Amino acid sequence: MSQVNFSSTSSVSLGELGPTTSLQLMFAQLQLELAETAKTQAMDKMEAISEAQEEQKFVSQLLNEARQSKADANSGISAGTQSETYSNGTTEKNTKNCTLMSKEMVDYMDAHGLAYDKTGNDYNHSSDEWDVAITALEGRLEELGTNTQQEMVYIQDYMGQYNSYLQGANTQISNANQTLTSLARGQ
Repeated sequence: MSQVNFSSTSSVSLGELGPTTSLQLMFAQLQLELAETAKTQAMDKMEAISEAQEEQKFVSQLLNEARQSKADANSGISAGTQSETYSNGTTEKNTKNCTLMSKEMVDYMDAHGLAYDKTGNDYNHSSDEWDVAITALEGRLEELGTNTQQEMVYIQDYMGQYNSYLQGANTQISNANQTLTSLARGQ
């Protein structure tokens, strides 16, 4: 029988032991990275929703303005009481039974391809002409609302992924701890 000398010490470098990180911990790290990605995507969607809500608020203001302008046109506002200077450099005054579309409304509608009546190649609108702009703004407001709802669905999905990845990481860390505890006990 050979004898073992317990009094001598041997130095073994970590490199000689092989990988010191368990597969469970590596998987946990991957799960945490995926959780961070899901969180980032959810945050991006939340920012998009915030921007869409600001735009919804603005479109609602434009819609209220258009409805008021239609009512003013119906009431027969006298000519020359309203004027506006537009980005194309023109200045217009309203005519009898018409009201002018504001510069902000023209700019927004042009930027988003929304329809408004261009009869007479001016921004004076009769009550009937305002109906076109009102319908376009209502459609845009509905579109923004639908998009916001879709973004919220995406956020819920990303948060579900986030929670799932965190739970997976937690499980793997727990499994790694159990393995290390078992090894420490010599089991």
